[in-house]
Amino acid sequence: MGKDKGTWTVGRRKTSVARLKITDGTGKITINHKDIKEYIKTGDQKVSVVLDPISKVNADSKFDYQINVTGGGINGQVHAIRHAISRALALKSGENRAVLKKEGFLTRDSRMVERKKYGRRKARRGTQFSKR
Repeated sequence: MGKDKGTWTVGRRKTSVARLKITDGTGKITINHKDIKEYIKTGDQKVSVVLDPISKVNADSKFDYQINVTGGGINGQVHAIRHAISRALALKSGENRAVLKKEGFLTRDSRMVERKKYGRRKARRGTQFSKR
């Protein structure tokens, strides 16, 4: 047949976009050409957020994950990566989808910063009223 070309998925959170290529492998996770521990240095909690969907469906050493993530901050990027991994695992197996859906990993968190409007100091904050 041939070598597995991989499955591509996209995950998003706020202004972060994570593009993921999942291939059969040993469980190696590469983010922007760096190892996961090298890329996410701010605490073990953020690494565990990324690994949550993988551990929920027991896919620890079945696939390799190549991730390219841009935009936003580290928290948005971590959740975008989790979203992309969850979507990829759901495509691989239908029973994975049920588990991930129940955990809420397939739902995109669409909250974003509201844009600033003209005539206002911030998105909703107006100028201070002066009686005199």
